[in-house]
Amino acid sequence: MASQKKSSAAPPPQVEDEGQAQASLWERLERPAPAPRAALTPHRIASVAVEIADTEGLDAITMRRLAAELGVAPMAAYRYVSGKDDVMELMVDLVHGELEHSQADGWRETMRALALRTRALMLKHPWLAQLSPQAAFALTPNRMAVAERSLTALDSLGLNADTMMAIVRTIDSYVHGATNAEITLHQLMEGRGWSSDDELKTGLAPQMIWLMGTGRYPTFQRYLFEGTHKDDPQWQFETGLDYILDGIAARMGI
Repeated sequence: MASQKKSSAAPPPQVEDEGQAQASLWERLERPAPAPRAALTPHRIASVAVEIADTEGLDAITMRRLAAELGVAPMAAYRYVSGKDDVMELMVDLVHGELEHSQADGWRETMRALALRTRALMLKHPWLAQLSPQAAFALTPNRMAVAERSLTALDSLGLNADTMMAIVRTIDSYVHGATNAEITLHQLMEGRGWSSDDELKTGLAPQMIWLMGTGRYPTFQRYLFEGTHKDDPQWQFETGLDYILDGIAARMGI
């Protein structure tokens, strides 16, 4: 009976391991680790993964493919990451480090410059529009630094914290929504083998001609005939961005 009491009173095993399993990727990477192999570091894993995704898309990234490109054993990368989701978080963090700190004066100039740079970043790395939910909402050091920069630009205007975050998210939603649509259009053109705006118009002409011929869309037809910036996504993006900033400034009196 005494031995049974001793056994039942034993502490639950692996408490420390459970705590480690709950730690985020970034917390784990901050911990002391064995000396890294020359060819294998989190930065190197991310860099190679970004190169693959830039040229072949996210679907081309597998742990086996990464190992081959890195010149290591298939299981070696698991010293740093638990799988593809972790790899995508590393990729997101790496490319967000490319967003240079804006030296612009004033909240509007800072937010505008950051929006333009974010669009350029997404066009450079179109896979950013195709992330898994986990990676799309990943809290990474460089991504948090961008958010901090945006909030800091608003911090001296006398706004409460909720209002500042609402402004940041509104601008961010516009940037990602508009740029995602631009990227999707590029992908459509690539998939159809169209290399120019003229080829795009020719390819879509049968549907557009029929729709306009119904007479149901007179205002859209006016745009088709009178619009002068239909083939200028930079103008479209910047104009929409300025409308957003104008509205925020007018609403908040800033």
